[in-house]
Formats: sequence, C-alpha cells, structure tokens
Amino acid sequence: MTAKETPRGTEKRCPVSIVTDFGTADPYVGIMKGVMLTINSQAVLVDVSHDVSPGAIREGAFILGASWPFFPPGTVHLAVVDPGVGTGRAPVVLAAGGHFFVGPDNGLFTLLLDAFPGASAWRLEAGAYRLPRVSATFHGRDLFAPAAAWLSRGVPPSAFGSRIPSLVRLPRAVPEPIPGGLEGAICHVDRFGNLVTNIEAGVISRGRWTVRLAGETMALHRTYGDVASGRFLALIGSFGYLEVSVNGGSAAGRLGVGVGERVVLAQESQD
Repeated sequence: MTAKETPRGTEKRCPVSIVTDFGTADPYVGIMKGVMLTINSQAVLVDVSHDVSPGAIREGAFILGASWPFFPPGTVHLAVVDPGVGTGRAPVVLAAGGHFFVGPDNGLFTLLLDAFPGASAWRLEAGAYRLPRVSATFHGRDLFAPAAAWLSRGVPPSAFGSRIPSLVRLPRAVPEPIPGGLEGAICHVDRFGNLVTNIEAGVISRGRWTVRLAGETMALHRTYGDVASGRFLALIGSFGYLEVSVNGGSAAGRLGVGVGERVVLAQESQD
C-alpha cells in the first residue's frame, strides 16, 4: 500500500519508541521516521537511543529492556540492531506486557522474553505492511518501520504473518556466586563512562560491601556526591543494577574497561 492509498481516517496518536545502532550522522533514522509518518502522521516518535555500538545486539537488548517499561501501554517499540540483515533471521513483531515490539529475531528481545516468557510473536510476511521494494540491507526502512507504523494505527500483530513458536535468546549473563559475594560482568557503558553491571540491586543484602574491578577496590555508596570529585565509587544506578562510577569523571576511561569485564562484589566481614 502506498502513501496515496493510505486511508487517513484511521490515523491516531500513539507513541513509537526507537532504538538503533544507526547513529545520527547518516540519514537512516530520519528515513525510518519519514516512512512511519507517511503511514501514520499522528504517531509520536520517541528517540530512545541511536548510539548502540554497531552490531552490539546485547547492548541493544539492555537499552530496550531498560527503557520500554517507562512507556504507556499500547506503545510500539521499534528496535533495529541487525548485523544479520538480509540473512535468514526472521523479522518479527511481538506482543507482551500490553506493548508491541518490532525488529529482528536475533536476541534483541532477550530481556523482554525473560520478563514475559509467554510473549506471542509473528513473522513480518504480509506485503500490505511493508514497502513495495525491500532491500537486502535496510530492513529498518523497508520492513520494520512500516510494521511499527501500522501497529501504531491499530493493525493487530496477527495480521502481519504466521505465528513463531520461539524466538532467539542470547545466552543469559548472570552473576556467579563466589565465597563471600558475587562475580558479575559489565553489561553497559553509558555516555558518562558509568559501568553498569549485571548484578541486580535485589540480590544485595544489608551490610557493608566492596566492589573490585580492574585492580580498583571501592565501597558501595548511595550517590556520586558521597565521595570526593575524581574518586571511584560503586552504587545502585537508576536501572536498578550495580554500577561503577567516578564522581565527575569516566570510570570506563580511567579503568580502560568495557562490556564483558568481570567485576566482584564482596561483603565485608562484620568482625
């Protein structure tokens, strides 16, 4: 269906969140927005992040998993981190938690599937809900953006194609118990250089804790200002995970570490 054939009366305001690894120097994100607005000019497009490291599926999964719960029910979440574009990996739409998700079936929806293991998924197959020509290298424009826009207009996910019984999941990165604590890993680095681990706040009991990472040992604090400027600290960040930070600086830059680096959380002796 072309823009001229689109019945305008069914357009409606609906939030569409967007996560990609496209950056903003090239026109890719803007083109996807143009496609969506052609189909639903009333869509409310929200840029969550376009700075996922190129092809970093696990990083994209973390950002999507951290952001979608803060949107209202009925939101459509468009996520495109797709190093396998044009291959046999499936383009999909999911319905879970009162929200809709569109993107490649490559593990990008792992955290969502952990939260909703019974989520329903369909393959994007119907020609009416894609662009007339589908390139092998830009499914964000030709498949995913149109699907997200049609969902925002109220098209049910079952209209897009056949059900998919199971989706790809990334190997789950979970902290491992060690004597006196846990060993986890860095799973995200934000633009401030804060190192977000996979250790959830809920597993940290009362008491005094220290964190060891790349030769540095730091205490667990409540917020950045609890230590002097330029000092390392550990804290529970806004995502609900243990983070390693520097007050007024970049922990990633100072330590020279990134995603995958091991981190140890240890409880201090009460003697």
